[in-house]
This record gives sequence, structure tokens and C-alpha cells, in this order.
Amino acid sequence: MLKIGSHVSFSGKGLLNAAQEATAYGSSTFMIYTGAPQNTRRKPIEEQFIAEGKEVMDKQDINEIVVHAPYIINLGSYKDDTYELAVRFLQEEIRRTDYLGVKNIVLHPGAYTDKDAEYGVARIAEGLNEVLSGVKDTDVNIALETMAGKGTEIGRSFEELAGIMEKVENNSKLRVCMDTCHIHDAGYDIVNDFDGVLEQFDRVIGLDRLSVVHLNDSKNFRAAGKDRHTPVGAGLIGFDAMKYIVEHEKIRHLPLILETPWISKEKGNERPMYEAEIALLRGNVESRFGSDFLDHVERMEFFFHKHEIDRRLFVINTWNLLKNDAKAKKADGREPMERLYDMIVDAKLFEELSEEQINQRMVAWFAGKQAF
Repeated sequence: MLKIGSHVSFSGKGLLNAAQEATAYGSSTFMIYTGAPQNTRRKPIEEQFIAEGKEVMDKQDINEIVVHAPYIINLGSYKDDTYELAVRFLQEEIRRTDYLGVKNIVLHPGAYTDKDAEYGVARIAEGLNEVLSGVKDTDVNIALETMAGKGTEIGRSFEELAGIMEKVENNSKLRVCMDTCHIHDAGYDIVNDFDGVLEQFDRVIGLDRLSVVHLNDSKNFRAAGKDRHTPVGAGLIGFDAMKYIVEHEKIRHLPLILETPWISKEKGNERPMYEAEIALLRGNVESRFGSDFLDHVERMEFFFHKHEIDRRLFVINTWNLLKNDAKAKKADGREPMERLYDMIVDAKLFEELSEEQINQRMVAWFAGKQAF
């Protein structure tokens, strides 16, 4: 069975909350942070409703999940206090991950800040050596995430990740998490040549090291080095490329995790598109949402066709305008989904539906009829 899900919340009742949220989206896997990703405050892992969460997981046949390490860990820092915090905190997170019985913790490798990339690679490898030497009694792999090339972050290329791995003594515990938005933004052509990208990954690192995939569309053109996620189909990767990745024989056995943004025109009312994205990528939209959902998408298709709107051209042209015409962006900074949503509302096309429901149907419209 395809293992596809999303990032879910570990707050409140910990693993129980996460498993219930994942179930609500129709997930067969999920990813969590064991605490807030921006700080070191943590509740004892033993108190996080682990047994109750695993009971829900068993009922839903969810047998593999992923933990993500906090953002504040930076093994690439030259500052001793930042580096030492990163080593100690990552070891603690690995122990929490091991307690959960999870085998992969995803880690942003780190940033070299005021130094250079060569220093960053060596410093991160030094940190990983220290981290792994202190958690030999655990059964957790560290999955280094592919990065977009924003700022001074390391992991912008397969070669940088391979360079780190080569310097780590016990690198059998190292894996890779491939983020679709990140590698697209870093310059890899996953839209037109994903097979070629996988071949390159295999040559440089080895496909046996790939253990997690983050499924994110991108707000940016290839090689922008920005790292901005958008719902599947509403970005410059597009649904067809994402579907190809999900169904690829060398990928489909891995945990596939959505980190697409929650959206709304009203601040504080944002909702995720995970349920629709999962159903579309899995191919069970009608059984998940019903025939009325498909009828609504058909009406949406007719409406946009009448206005001579092509789904892919509209997305590409809108992002091109927003990225390259500052004057036009200042006059109208709305992103593709928001512009289309406003058209639907102005036409009073689905007055009986909520904003979330309209957006779900729009995500399905972006996918096209072949997804149903």
C-alpha cells in the first residue's frame, strides 16, 4: 500500500492527536515534531499518549512514520554554544524518536553562516560523528534533507550531502530525505527528467540511502534557491510531475510526506489541503469525497474553460508575473489559487460550499480529469 501522509500535530495528546489527525486526512503514514520545532521545550516523551496513538495507528494500518528534527539545530555553526546545543539537542531528539519506535529522523544539515561551504560540510560531519557516538544504543537513522540553496544552508546538491557522509565514521546510520520543492528550487529538473535526477542521486549517494520523500509543490521557478511551498498543482512543479514521482517504482515504497501550506483568505482560518492532495495522488478521490465532489470539479472545469483559463498556463503565467514584474505584483499580489478562488466567489458558483471545500475542489481541478 502506498505510504502517503502529511505533517501532523504532536501537541495536546501527542501521538494520539497525531494519529487521529492523520486518519482524518486518509493518511497511511505521517510526520511529527516531538515538540515545537523552534525551541527546546519538551514534555516527557513517556507522557505523550504513545500506547493510545499506536492503537489508532494499528487500526488504520499505519506502520511507518517519520520524525523531523527541530529547525533550531545547526550543526554547521562555528559558534561553540550553538554547535554544542545542536549536538546535545539532536541526541535528545534521537532518543525520543527511538522511544516511539520510529526509524528515521529528518534533519536539515545546517548552515555555515559567516564561514564557507567547505567549512560547513566539515563542521556538520564533525557534529554528526559526535551525535552518533552518543546514541549507539538507539536504532534511529538520521535522514539528511535535500535543501533549496537558501542563504548559507548546506545540502544544496547531492554532492554536498555525499561530502558530509564521506566524513562521518559510522555513516551507515545516515540516510537522505528528498524534498521535491527543495531539489526543484536547487536546480534539479524533476518536472521533465525525474528519472535522470534519480540516476544522478544513485551515482552520487545511492538510492539505498533514500528513506523519506517530502512532497511539496513550489512557488518558484527551477534553480531559484528560495524554498517556498504551495499546494500540489498550484505551483511550478505541477500535479503531473508530483503524481509521476509518487508512482515511481523507486519511490513509492517510501514514506511520502506532504508539507504543503495551510491556506485561507482570512488570517487565522487557514486549513490544509492534505485530504484532497492525498486522495488525488493515491487515486481514490470519488471514494473519499463522493460523486458530488466530482460534479463540482466538472462545473469548475466548465466555468474556467468559458473564461479561457488553462490550468497550467494560468499557474505558470501568474507566478511569472509575480516573480518578474514588481509593479504588477504591487498592484495585485494574489497568488494563483487566490485569484481563481475570487473568480469563483464573485460568480457565486458554489455559494453552498465553504472556502476550504472550494479550495479542495480547486486542487482537484489543477490535477485534471486523469486524476479521477
